[in-house]
Amino acid sequence: MVNITLSVSEELKKRLQKHDEVNWSAVTRRALEEHLNKMEIAEKIASKSKLTRKDVEELDKLIKREVAKAHGIE
Repeated sequence: MVNITLSVSEELKKRLQKHDEVNWSAVTRRALEEHLNKMEIAEKIASKSKLTRKDVEELDKLIKREVAKAHGIE
């Protein structure tokens, strides 16, 4: 297994140190694996899509606008 270096804020470091019973390397490894799995699923879906980048950008704007409206942000 290889090592990686992770930068965190001093505040986060202090909070992590309060729980030395937790194997933070294992937690981080699991989170990275889960995130990569989600990205790979999204890539598979996207590879089969017929939408153009412009279509996706337009949908993105539409969704963000509707979410903002639903939360009274707009």
